[in-house]
Amino acid sequence: MSVDFSQEGPLPLVVICGPTASGKTALALNLAEKFPVEIISADSRQVYRGMDIGTAKATGQERAAVPHHLVDVVDPDEEFTAGRFVTLSRAALRSITLRGHRPLLVGGTGLYIKTFTEGLLEAPAADESLRTRLTDLEDQQGMGTLHARLQQVDPVMAERLSPRDQVRLVRALEVFELTGRRLSELQARHGFSDNPFRLLKIGVTADRDALYRRIDERVHRMVEMGLVDEVESLLAKGYSPLLKSMQTIGYREIIHFLQGEISLDEAIARIQQQSRRYAKRQMTWFRRDSTIIWVDSSKESDKIHELMECFYVAS
Repeated sequence: MSVDFSQEGPLPLVVICGPTASGKTALALNLAEKFPVEIISADSRQVYRGMDIGTAKATGQERAAVPHHLVDVVDPDEEFTAGRFVTLSRAALRSITLRGHRPLLVGGTGLYIKTFTEGLLEAPAADESLRTRLTDLEDQQGMGTLHARLQQVDPVMAERLSPRDQVRLVRALEVFELTGRRLSELQARHGFSDNPFRLLKIGVTADRDALYRRIDERVHRMVEMGLVDEVESLLAKGYSPLLKSMQTIGYREIIHFLQGEISLDEAIARIQQQSRRYAKRQMTWFRRDSTIIWVDSSKESDKIHELMECFYVAS
Protein backbone atom coordinates (compact mmCIF):
# COMPACT_ATOMS: atom_id res chain seq x y z
CA MET A 1 0.00 0.00 0.00
CA SER A 2 1.50 3.32 -1.05
CA VAL A 3 0.82 6.74 0.40
CA ASP A 4 2.42 9.92 -0.88
CA PHE A 5 3.71 11.82 2.14
CA SER A 6 4.50 15.51 2.23
CA GLN A 7 6.64 14.95 5.31
CA GLU A 8 8.99 12.36 6.73
CA GLY A 9 7.57 9.54 8.81
CA PRO A 10 3.99 8.29 9.18
CA LEU A 11 1.28 10.74 8.24
CA PRO A 12 -0.78 11.96 11.22
CA LEU A 13 -4.42 11.05 10.67
CA VAL A 14 -7.36 11.80 12.95
CA VAL A 15 -10.37 9.49 12.71
CA ILE A 16 -13.81 10.49 13.97
CA CYS A 17 -16.01 7.40 14.23
CA GLY A 18 -19.08 6.19 16.06
CA PRO A 19 -22.69 5.11 15.63
CA THR A 20 -25.35 6.83 13.57
CA ALA A 21 -26.75 10.09 15.02
CA SER A 22 -23.91 10.39 17.55
CA GLY A 23 -22.81 13.80 16.25
CA LYS A 24 -19.79 12.92 14.09
CA THR A 25 -20.53 15.45 11.34
CA ALA A 26 -21.23 18.27 13.77
CA LEU A 27 -17.99 17.52 15.62
CA ALA A 28 -15.97 17.40 12.40
CA LEU A 29 -17.37 20.76 11.27
CA ASN A 30 -16.59 22.23 14.67
CA LEU A 31 -13.01 20.98 14.51
CA ALA A 32 -12.63 22.45 11.01
CA GLU A 33 -13.19 25.90 12.51
CA LYS A 34 -9.99 25.53 14.52
CA PHE A 35 -7.78 23.14 12.54
CA PRO A 36 -6.86 23.18 8.82
CA VAL A 37 -8.66 19.95 7.98
CA GLU A 38 -10.57 18.52 5.03
CA ILE A 39 -13.07 15.75 5.61
CA ILE A 40 -12.91 12.32 4.00
CA SER A 41 -16.28 10.66 4.46
CA ALA A 42 -16.17 7.02 5.57
CA ASP A 43 -19.85 6.36 4.98
CA SER A 44 -20.92 3.60 2.62
CA ARG A 45 -24.17 5.36 1.70
CA GLN A 46 -23.12 8.99 1.38
CA VAL A 47 -21.20 8.01 -1.76
CA TYR A 48 -24.53 7.87 -3.66
CA ARG A 49 -25.77 10.92 -5.53
CA GLY A 50 -29.33 11.99 -4.85
CA MET A 51 -29.46 10.23 -1.50
CA ASP A 52 -28.95 13.26 0.72
CA ILE A 53 -31.61 13.45 3.41
CA GLY A 54 -31.78 9.77 4.29
CA THR A 55 -28.00 9.45 4.61
CA ALA A 56 -27.65 12.63 6.69
CA LYS A 57 -25.09 14.27 4.42
CA ALA A 58 -23.60 17.58 5.38
CA THR A 59 -25.53 20.41 3.72
CA GLY A 60 -24.30 22.18 0.63
CA GLN A 61 -23.43 25.19 2.75
CA GLU A 62 -21.41 23.05 5.17
CA ARG A 63 -19.56 21.36 2.31
CA ALA A 64 -18.81 24.74 0.79
CA ALA A 65 -17.26 25.85 4.07
CA VAL A 66 -15.25 22.65 4.63
CA PRO A 67 -14.16 20.42 1.72
CA HIS A 68 -15.76 16.96 1.86
CA HIS A 69 -14.37 14.03 -0.12
CA LEU A 70 -16.03 10.70 -1.02
CA VAL A 71 -19.51 12.24 -1.01
CA ASP A 72 -21.66 12.01 -4.19
CA VAL A 73 -19.23 9.72 -5.97
CA VAL A 74 -21.55 7.30 -7.81
CA ASP A 75 -25.17 6.96 -8.90
CA PRO A 76 -27.45 4.68 -6.84
CA ASP A 77 -27.28 1.90 -9.44
CA GLU A 78 -23.46 1.77 -9.50
CA GLU A 79 -21.48 -0.73 -7.46
CA PHE A 80 -19.22 0.73 -4.80
CA THR A 81 -16.83 -1.47 -2.83
CA ALA A 82 -14.39 -1.08 0.03
CA GLY A 83 -11.59 -1.47 -2.49
CA ARG A 84 -12.86 1.42 -4.55
CA PHE A 85 -13.27 3.46 -1.39
CA VAL A 86 -9.61 2.93 -0.50
CA THR A 87 -8.45 3.90 -3.98
CA LEU A 88 -10.48 7.10 -4.11
CA SER A 89 -9.90 8.10 -0.51
CA ARG A 90 -6.15 7.63 -0.81
CA ALA A 91 -6.20 9.92 -3.85
CA ALA A 92 -8.15 12.48 -1.81
CA LEU A 93 -5.65 12.16 1.01
CA ARG A 94 -2.79 12.89 -1.36
CA SER A 95 -4.46 16.06 -2.67
CA ILE A 96 -5.26 17.21 0.87
CA THR A 97 -1.70 16.82 2.10
CA LEU A 98 -0.29 18.53 -1.00
CA ARG A 99 -2.44 21.55 -0.14
CA GLY A 100 -0.87 21.62 3.31
CA HIS A 101 -4.08 20.56 5.04
CA ARG A 102 -4.81 17.68 7.38
CA PRO A 103 -7.09 14.76 6.44
CA LEU A 104 -9.94 14.07 8.86
CA LEU A 105 -11.54 10.66 8.30
CA VAL A 106 -15.15 10.80 9.49
CA GLY A 107 -17.84 8.14 9.40
CA GLY A 108 -19.60 5.15 10.80
CA THR A 109 -18.71 2.45 8.27
CA GLY A 110 -16.18 0.48 10.28
CA LEU A 111 -14.98 -1.59 7.33
CA TYR A 112 -14.09 1.53 5.35
CA ILE A 113 -12.13 2.97 8.26
CA LYS A 114 -10.32 -0.31 8.81
CA THR A 115 -9.33 -0.78 5.18
CA PHE A 116 -8.30 2.87 4.82
CA THR A 117 -6.02 2.81 7.84
CA GLU A 118 -4.78 -0.77 7.76
CA GLY A 119 -4.94 -1.97 4.18
CA LEU A 120 -7.04 -4.29 2.08
CA LEU A 121 -7.10 -8.04 2.43
CA GLU A 122 -5.89 -9.81 -0.71
CA ALA A 123 -8.89 -11.88 -1.70
CA PRO A 124 -10.61 -12.81 -4.97
CA ALA A 125 -12.92 -10.38 -6.72
CA ALA A 126 -16.66 -10.87 -6.51
CA ASP A 127 -18.18 -13.64 -8.60
CA GLU A 128 -21.75 -12.53 -9.31
CA SER A 129 -22.97 -15.90 -10.58
CA LEU A 130 -21.68 -17.62 -7.45
CA ARG A 131 -23.22 -14.95 -5.23
CA THR A 132 -26.56 -15.37 -6.95
CA ARG A 133 -26.41 -19.13 -6.50
CA LEU A 134 -25.65 -18.79 -2.79
CA THR A 135 -28.37 -16.21 -2.27
CA ASP A 136 -30.89 -18.37 -4.10
CA LEU A 137 -29.90 -21.31 -1.92
CA GLU A 138 -30.76 -19.30 1.21
CA ASP A 139 -34.07 -18.22 -0.34
CA GLN A 140 -34.98 -21.79 -1.23
CA GLN A 141 -33.90 -23.57 1.95
CA GLY A 142 -34.49 -20.85 4.51
CA MET A 143 -32.50 -18.52 6.71
CA GLY A 144 -29.60 -20.26 8.42
CA THR A 145 -28.67 -22.37 5.39
CA LEU A 146 -25.59 -20.31 4.54
CA HIS A 147 -24.53 -20.00 8.16
CA ALA A 148 -24.73 -23.78 8.58
CA ARG A 149 -22.64 -24.28 5.45
CA LEU A 150 -20.05 -21.78 6.68
CA GLN A 151 -19.85 -23.60 10.02
CA GLN A 152 -18.70 -26.64 8.09
CA VAL A 153 -15.96 -24.94 6.07
CA ASP A 154 -14.91 -22.00 8.25
CA PRO A 155 -16.21 -22.37 11.83
CA VAL A 156 -14.10 -19.45 13.09
CA MET A 157 -15.74 -17.04 10.67
CA ALA A 158 -19.17 -18.56 11.30
CA GLU A 159 -18.73 -17.82 14.99
CA ARG A 160 -18.21 -14.13 14.16
CA LEU A 161 -21.22 -13.76 11.89
CA SER A 162 -24.92 -13.70 12.54
CA PRO A 163 -27.11 -16.09 10.51
CA ARG A 164 -28.89 -12.91 9.34
CA ASP A 165 -25.72 -11.31 7.95
CA GLN A 166 -26.26 -12.62 4.44
CA VAL A 167 -23.80 -10.25 2.74
CA ARG A 168 -20.82 -11.36 4.82
CA LEU A 169 -21.89 -15.01 4.85
CA VAL A 170 -22.00 -15.00 1.06
CA ARG A 171 -18.58 -13.34 0.88
CA ALA A 172 -16.99 -15.85 3.25
CA LEU A 173 -18.41 -18.80 1.30
CA GLU A 174 -17.46 -17.14 -1.98
CA VAL A 175 -13.83 -16.83 -0.89
CA PHE A 176 -13.73 -20.46 0.21
CA GLU A 177 -15.29 -21.78 -3.00
CA LEU A 178 -13.03 -19.69 -5.23
CA THR A 179 -9.77 -20.31 -3.38
CA GLY A 180 -10.27 -23.31 -1.14
CA ARG A 181 -9.00 -21.15 1.75
CA ARG A 182 -10.86 -19.94 4.82
CA LEU A 183 -11.51 -16.22 5.00
CA SER A 184 -10.73 -16.29 8.73
CA GLU A 185 -7.24 -17.64 7.95
CA LEU A 186 -6.64 -15.03 5.26
CA GLN A 187 -7.59 -12.30 7.70
CA ALA A 188 -5.37 -13.71 10.44
CA ARG A 189 -2.42 -13.95 8.06
CA HIS A 190 -2.93 -10.42 6.81
CA GLY A 191 -3.29 -9.05 10.32
CA PHE A 192 -4.43 -5.69 8.92
CA SER A 193 -1.07 -4.25 9.99
CA ASP A 194 -0.15 -2.31 6.84
CA ASN A 195 -0.46 1.07 8.49
CA PRO A 196 1.37 4.12 7.11
CA PHE A 197 -0.34 6.46 9.58
CA ARG A 198 0.11 7.74 13.08
CA LEU A 199 -3.47 7.60 14.27
CA LEU A 200 -5.69 9.41 16.71
CA LYS A 201 -9.07 7.69 16.79
CA ILE A 202 -11.88 9.56 18.50
CA GLY A 203 -15.12 7.67 19.03
CA VAL A 204 -18.24 9.78 19.42
CA THR A 205 -21.16 8.44 21.39
CA ALA A 206 -23.60 9.10 24.21
CA ASP A 207 -25.41 6.95 26.75
CA ARG A 208 -27.86 4.58 25.14
CA ASP A 209 -31.04 6.45 26.04
CA ALA A 210 -29.65 9.75 24.76
CA LEU A 211 -28.40 8.14 21.55
CA TYR A 212 -31.71 6.43 20.88
CA ARG A 213 -33.52 9.70 21.52
CA ARG A 214 -31.26 11.44 18.99
CA ILE A 215 -31.96 8.70 16.46
CA ASP A 216 -35.74 9.00 16.91
CA GLU A 217 -35.62 12.78 16.62
CA ARG A 218 -33.40 12.68 13.55
CA VAL A 219 -35.77 10.34 11.73
CA HIS A 220 -38.61 12.79 12.30
CA ARG A 221 -36.41 15.63 10.99
CA MET A 222 -35.57 13.64 7.88
CA VAL A 223 -39.24 13.16 7.10
CA GLU A 224 -39.93 16.85 7.74
CA MET A 225 -37.04 17.76 5.41
CA GLY A 226 -38.55 15.75 2.56
CA LEU A 227 -37.34 12.17 2.79
CA VAL A 228 -40.52 10.89 1.12
CA ASP A 229 -40.05 13.26 -1.82
CA GLU A 230 -36.41 12.23 -2.10
CA VAL A 231 -37.33 8.55 -2.37
CA GLU A 232 -40.14 9.31 -4.85
CA SER A 233 -37.65 11.25 -6.98
CA LEU A 234 -35.19 8.36 -7.04
CA LEU A 235 -37.92 5.89 -8.05
CA ALA A 236 -39.15 8.30 -10.73
CA LYS A 237 -35.65 8.34 -12.21
CA GLY A 238 -35.90 4.61 -12.70
CA TYR A 239 -33.83 3.33 -9.80
CA SER A 240 -35.07 -0.08 -8.74
CA PRO A 241 -36.29 -0.57 -5.16
CA LEU A 242 -34.18 -3.74 -5.15
CA LEU A 243 -30.86 -1.93 -5.59
CA LYS A 244 -28.41 -2.28 -2.71
CA SER A 245 -28.43 1.49 -2.28
CA MET A 246 -32.23 1.62 -2.13
CA GLN A 247 -32.27 -1.03 0.60
CA THR A 248 -30.57 1.43 2.93
CA ILE A 249 -32.38 2.04 6.22
CA GLY A 250 -34.87 4.82 5.66
CA TYR A 251 -35.21 4.31 1.94
CA ARG A 252 -36.58 0.76 2.02
CA GLU A 253 -39.19 1.67 4.65
CA ILE A 254 -40.35 4.72 2.71
CA ILE A 255 -40.56 2.54 -0.40
CA HIS A 256 -42.90 0.19 1.48
CA PHE A 257 -44.98 3.24 2.43
CA LEU A 258 -45.10 4.50 -1.16
CA GLN A 259 -46.14 1.05 -2.34
CA GLY A 260 -49.09 1.18 0.05
CA GLU A 261 -47.84 -1.63 2.26
CA ILE A 262 -47.55 0.39 5.48
CA SER A 263 -48.56 3.81 6.81
CA LEU A 264 -46.12 6.69 7.10
CA ASP A 265 -46.22 6.41 10.89
CA GLU A 266 -45.32 2.73 10.63
CA ALA A 267 -42.50 3.55 8.21
CA ILE A 268 -41.12 6.11 10.66
CA ALA A 269 -41.31 3.64 13.53
CA ARG A 270 -39.50 0.99 11.48
CA ILE A 271 -36.76 3.42 10.46
CA GLN A 272 -36.23 4.36 14.09
CA GLN A 273 -36.11 0.73 15.17
CA GLN A 274 -33.72 -0.34 12.41
CA SER A 275 -31.51 2.70 13.03
CA ARG A 276 -31.23 1.80 16.71
CA ARG A 277 -30.28 -1.75 15.78
CA TYR A 278 -27.74 -0.45 13.30
CA ALA A 279 -26.21 1.81 15.96
CA LYS A 280 -25.86 -1.20 18.23
CA ARG A 281 -24.04 -3.15 15.51
CA GLN A 282 -21.76 -0.20 14.85
CA MET A 283 -20.84 0.03 18.52
CA THR A 284 -20.12 -3.70 18.61
CA TRP A 285 -17.68 -3.22 15.71
CA PHE A 286 -15.95 -0.16 17.13
CA ARG A 287 -15.72 -1.50 20.68
CA ARG A 288 -13.34 -4.16 19.39
CA ASP A 289 -10.77 -1.41 18.73
CA SER A 290 -9.05 -0.63 22.02
CA THR A 291 -7.20 2.34 20.48
CA ILE A 292 -10.37 4.43 20.13
CA ILE A 293 -10.75 7.23 22.69
CA TRP A 294 -14.45 7.59 23.45
CA VAL A 295 -16.02 10.99 24.06
CA ASP A 296 -19.41 12.63 24.25
CA SER A 297 -19.12 15.49 21.78
CA SER A 298 -21.94 17.40 23.46
CA LYS A 299 -20.14 17.46 26.81
CA GLU A 300 -16.41 17.05 26.14
CA SER A 301 -15.53 19.55 23.44
CA ASP A 302 -12.57 20.89 25.43
CA LYS A 303 -11.15 17.38 25.80
CA ILE A 304 -11.50 16.75 22.07
CA HIS A 305 -9.74 20.01 21.15
CA GLU A 306 -6.94 19.23 23.60
CA LEU A 307 -6.48 15.77 22.10
CA MET A 308 -6.24 17.27 18.61
CA GLU A 309 -3.81 20.00 19.65
CA CYS A 310 -1.47 17.57 21.44
CA PHE A 311 -1.62 15.15 18.53
CA TYR A 312 -0.75 17.75 15.89
CA VAL A 313 1.96 19.37 18.03
CA ALA A 314 3.64 15.99 18.32
CA SER A 315 3.50 15.48 14.55
